[in-house]
Amino acid sequence: MQIILPLIISTIAGLSTVLGALIINLKIDSSKYSKFITFCLAFSAAVMIGISIFDLIPESFFNYFYVNGFSKSIVLLIIAFILSYIVITFLSGLINKESKKEDLYRLGILNMIVLIIHNLPEGIATFLSSYQSISLGLKLSVAIMLHNIPEGISIAVPIYYATKSKKEAYKKAFLSGIAEPIGAVLAFIFLKKYITDMTISIILVIVAGLMITLAIQELVPKALKYNENKYLYLGLISGVVLVIINVYLF
Repeated sequence: MQIILPLIISTIAGLSTVLGALIINLKIDSSKYSKFITFCLAFSAAVMIGISIFDLIPESFFNYFYVNGFSKSIVLLIIAFILSYIVITFLSGLINKESKKEDLYRLGILNMIVLIIHNLPEGIATFLSSYQSISLGLKLSVAIMLHNIPEGISIAVPIYYATKSKKEAYKKAFLSGIAEPIGAVLAFIFLKKYITDMTISIILVIVAGLMITLAIQELVPKALKYNENKYLYLGLISGVVLVIINVYLF
């Protein structure tokens, strides 16, 4: 019974991506599609970059730095970003080859894959935190929910506007979110005795690299293509505000 509440907390935090996907139910006039998509992509990009720079990297980097020193920590960052570029480029090419659907669909699938990778260690962290202290786990889960919601938007909006299928958009957002409780279960069954702060730190630095690379290489260029600068800036500013709330309140 001791694991039930931590598992519930991790599941709620993860599936908040589906809350983000609800945005596709808004009645948007076809003449405003480009404005809406630009805003959503810019908003998601700002959140991904902001969470990585102000949350994931500082916490993970300094945990690694205290144990291994400055030089090895810089090498870790460099490797993480090189690896991220290779992975995003490879996945992008692979999805292009396997799918003939439009560019937005490819972007949504890329977001889903990267965020699954992101949510697995988050699920482990949420579960183990909740297992040790329910109050700590709840605090962490609220912070995770705040950035999982725009991450759900980043998956659902491109896929919905590419396929016109709400079912497809919800399914992909769900798959991303369910990675969090799956990470929690894996932690309990296989990793609880072996996982360390150092392991989580290394994984999260790599995840940060993936999210920054995805945002810069895919999300921002796609948003710029619509030439809706007002909504681009509005999305970026909104994303930055959410990151500030997430980092400084939680």
